[in-house]
Amino acid sequence: MKVIGVISGTSMDAVDVALADLRLDGDAVVLTPLGHAEHPFPDGLRFTSAAELCRADTRLGQAFAAAALAMGEADLVASLGQTAHHWVEDGRCLGTLQLGQPAWIAEATGLPVVADLRVRDVAAGGHGAPLASTLDALWLADLAASTGRPAVALNIGGIANVTVVAPGSPPVAYDTGPGNALLDAAVLELSHGRRAHDVDGELALRGTVLPALLDALLADPYYALPAPKSTGKELFDLAYLHRTTTGTVRGEDLVATLVELTARTIAAACRGAGTVVGSGGGMRNPALVAALTRELDGVDLVTSDSLGLPSDAKEAYLSALLGFLTWHGVPANAPSATGASGPRLLGAITPGRDPLRLPEPAGTPVTRLRIANPPGGPCARP
Repeated sequence: MKVIGVISGTSMDAVDVALADLRLDGDAVVLTPLGHAEHPFPDGLRFTSAAELCRADTRLGQAFAAAALAMGEADLVASLGQTAHHWVEDGRCLGTLQLGQPAWIAEATGLPVVADLRVRDVAAGGHGAPLASTLDALWLADLAASTGRPAVALNIGGIANVTVVAPGSPPVAYDTGPGNALLDAAVLELSHGRRAHDVDGELALRGTVLPALLDALLADPYYALPAPKSTGKELFDLAYLHRTTTGTVRGEDLVATLVELTARTIAAACRGAGTVVGSGGGMRNPALVAALTRELDGVDLVTSDSLGLPSDAKEAYLSALLGFLTWHGVPANAPSATGASGPRLLGAITPGRDPLRLPEPAGTPVTRLRIANPPGGPCARP
């Protein structure tokens, strides 16, 4: 079946959408990427009052609907939405809120929509993140088995997360800390709102890492917490930078230090790996990729594109996979990664224009994901 996956990540810089052909083949899901695109994030959205939450929920739902419509014919839409708040206290996730009202998507496309995919995992004692662990564990199982060493899937969005897939062991996944969140906050303030991120790592490459500031940043208690764990921009935001940074710091040096922070905290999670498979916006930053390559110290760093999954659209394809699994009655969380008390069907289904007709639940447990070559070659769409 053809499934459209849509998401807006923690960086809130774009709406990502992908079209996948998905089918069950024994114990494997076969995913054929059919196209992906990036759409502008709606301007001026704020989440500080009930009225603003309502407007954001509606406008994001409409934006997701427009992105889904642009992908063409499909059978199902799956939306991971936009995280407005991730409530973590004392290492436990107590709640999570994603915006992007699925009724607008169903109304515009006429298709059923699987959405609100995180909260069931949270209700079962998990963190509701990183749900990428589901895709990663299925996808990298064969690579880890063939090399005999752990394969690590890395996504660098606003928050960076990893999934460690080791031969014969349940996957371990968690948020390592800030990916682009602190970098983007710093650049936005330094540029007085004119730049949302450090294009091509320009500022970082001109700066010098400040050891004392880096040590202060690395001392944050989050990094010492055991997995599974999750975090968000509720912690790693501009106010956090103001509290941590004392005295006068040259802008380029601050950005270079934040790049080093992200690289070191990611690399610490990848020790012992044979291969690290990177995706997300941070992989477009040459300064960050160079720092990460150095910190990985000989561990192979490749992009998910090299294994057949477009890195710019990996989370949108993840959304499509999660919706497909829910539609077929297959639990879509990885309890060892999220901390949930067990496997759970995820999400809520909003009907399209026709009555819901769900297929019979899959009769065979799903243990692998294969990426098939799209017909006609590259699958990006304008």
